[in-house]
Amino acid sequence: MESLTGKIAWVTGAGSGIGLAGAQALAAAGCLVVMSGRRREVLESEAERIIANGGHAEVEQLDVSDAADVERASAAILSRHGRVDILVNSAGLNVPNRFWKNQTVQGWNEVIRVNLDGSYYCTAAVLPSMRERKGGVVINISSWSGKEDTYLTGPAYNAAKHGVVAMTAHLNQEECVNGIRACAICPAEVATPIMEKRPVKPSAEDLARMLQPEDLGGAILWVAQQPPHVCINELVISPTWNRIFLGADDLKRR
Repeated sequence: MESLTGKIAWVTGAGSGIGLAGAQALAAAGCLVVMSGRRREVLESEAERIIANGGHAEVEQLDVSDAADVERASAAILSRHGRVDILVNSAGLNVPNRFWKNQTVQGWNEVIRVNLDGSYYCTAAVLPSMRERKGGVVINISSWSGKEDTYLTGPAYNAAKHGVVAMTAHLNQEECVNGIRACAICPAEVATPIMEKRPVKPSAEDLARMLQPEDLGGAILWVAQQPPHVCINELVISPTWNRIFLGADDLKRR
């Protein structure tokens, strides 16, 4: 495994869930982690916790769905550090009204803008500097719904996460000659705050059986630690007790 000491990692969606777990794992491995998200006070609190544990972290507040805001944030990071070695696109959301019967244009746009467009904006912002240095790792958090057409997550989320997988594959096709590697991590159910937006919230027992944020933090770290000649194109992860296979009541059509 490659040492990450001194590497610059930019993590979006870093205030909670998978993004926070990824930021914590990368910081523990020696990265300076730039934590981005919409809620500055949450990010600052979590950054302080990382620093108290001996890590290096800073905050760059950001709305990934706003292309101009992404440009501003990326320019600030590159101005301070000169590079981004690892980009983790973890910002993501879903909406309660997510089916054809109740999906709104506003809800559709919100899901697509954050999950798909935000990943594109951030990747496009750091690519030129990665090309110049002939190296870099992009880790896109997609979903089981980016590989399978799961009913519960709805058409907007499925479309966005399938798009993230396709975008990641094309990034490897085009940028491998520049030493740039990209991975789409596709987890099934993870016990994160996004579960609060489910039409029917899973039980505490079911949440405990799901993947946990730290499981994904470990996966992000493992991908980032691969030597430069190794590209993990996709990583599909599920809990052993996979409710998608088992047909849990709250996953069924309603």
